[in-house]
Amino acid sequence: MITNQSVLPLTGQEYLESLKDGREVWLDGERIKDVGAHPAFRNSARSVARLYDALHDPKYKDVLTTETDTGSGGYTHKFFRSSHSVDDLIGARDAIAEWSRLGYGYMGRSPDFKAAFLGGLGPDSEFYGPYKSNAVRWYREAQEKVWYFNHAFIHPPVDRHKPLHEAGDVFVHVEQETDAGLIVSGAKMVATGCMLTNYTFVAHYGPVPVQKEEYALAFIVEMGSPGVKLLCRPSYEMTAAVTGSPFDYPLSSRFDENDAVLIFDKVLIPWENVLVYRDMEKANSFLLHSGYSNRAGLHGSTRLAVKLDFVSGLLLKAIEMAGTNQFRGVQVQVGEVLAWRDMMWALSTAAVKDPTPGANGSLLPNMDATLAYRVFGGMAWTKVKDIVENVVAGGLIVQPSSTEDFKNPEIRPYLDKYFRGSNGYDAVSRNKLIKLLWDAMGSEFGGRHELYERNYTGNHENIRLEVLGMAMGTGEADKLKGFVDQCMSEYDLEGWTSDRWVNNDDMRQYSKG
Repeated sequence: MITNQSVLPLTGQEYLESLKDGREVWLDGERIKDVGAHPAFRNSARSVARLYDALHDPKYKDVLTTETDTGSGGYTHKFFRSSHSVDDLIGARDAIAEWSRLGYGYMGRSPDFKAAFLGGLGPDSEFYGPYKSNAVRWYREAQEKVWYFNHAFIHPPVDRHKPLHEAGDVFVHVEQETDAGLIVSGAKMVATGCMLTNYTFVAHYGPVPVQKEEYALAFIVEMGSPGVKLLCRPSYEMTAAVTGSPFDYPLSSRFDENDAVLIFDKVLIPWENVLVYRDMEKANSFLLHSGYSNRAGLHGSTRLAVKLDFVSGLLLKAIEMAGTNQFRGVQVQVGEVLAWRDMMWALSTAAVKDPTPGANGSLLPNMDATLAYRVFGGMAWTKVKDIVENVVAGGLIVQPSSTEDFKNPEIRPYLDKYFRGSNGYDAVSRNKLIKLLWDAMGSEFGGRHELYERNYTGNHENIRLEVLGMAMGTGEADKLKGFVDQCMSEYDLEGWTSDRWVNNDDMRQYSKG
């Protein structure tokens, strides 16, 4: 386990140093020796380091941090501590938003993302039964250091026509119990950003339940553990570095949270890092019953609201630059983008101002609001992207190949003349804006973000089924049906069942014949 005597959160430099733990990360057939220094990950790692430095910066510290509740005498990011009042929840939401603004909403797996889980381990430790003490310890340690966690929940898309246990060579399972812990093998996906994290939480999520005890587990793994391997997708950050410049790829060159497949090859998981084992009910239901789902929905809706703030500003500037900002049809489309943005903020606010009671006096974000976000968040981003492409249209691809074109005196006059915009936008300012918008929405990085938002909270069927399942489980569905029963009880074949209303016997034509 990583150790540090200080009770204060990591600094940016301490975070970067923590990545030098011998972790096994593979990209382009090469094992990466130093993730924080490699051109595929170095600027993304520095973007995370900036978040840690903000915890110690007077400019952000009041919004971001609060005292720990562990007795350490230190402070922590507000979302890492459990909430016990509406003010606590509002503070946590505002801290999420402030960190998210440092990545313009494009860092979905920032360290506070997994605080959705870690911040609930303390008050809800009873849920973990025989592993309660592990939950309490991780609540304390993660809060005091603000460790960077992520998760991997999904099975690889292999043999999906079979029960989970019939693909035992692929799915994460326990091979052996030892005095030191569990020996685990198998794979999980999509391990977004895990190459930049200190730990990963591994559990089960999906429409097909665990059916054998050796697959019923949830645990925490240190990323430098022997046998843990990460096989990464192509790096958009490195592509940006090879083919362009920050001017050409201002987002993908520093906010690329690389996605990977997480492989366990006989990895030892110490008993103190186990949270669920041989309990199929808990393994299949922890997302809904541990409080994690509520808190994750708050983080997701807030981050997406910040991201839509950014894209709304980009679109407003783009139509101003194109000279179409006074066209009625364009204004209608931009108004819809702003409405999606307003919806996400409204759901985030509803989640914290109308909380759901949690374990041991804690408060959780409102479940209805967070479930609604899970359905509408992916729809919002898809629709906004469609509007941007309709409104800005071909202007998105009317851009020079790179900054090198502007540096060539032979063609620069043509760029200045033919690549300028409207309303005072010269060629450089116009193309700086267009390249930012393209990277946000249309580049390979931008395309990945559309897929990411579509699937961010789970597959498109499951997130809708869970809304129904929650309504049925909480009795809300019965209340809704009862509301209808009340209406139908007020009339029958003979007319109104209450003297509040007047029967129409004196007016009805059929009764006069």
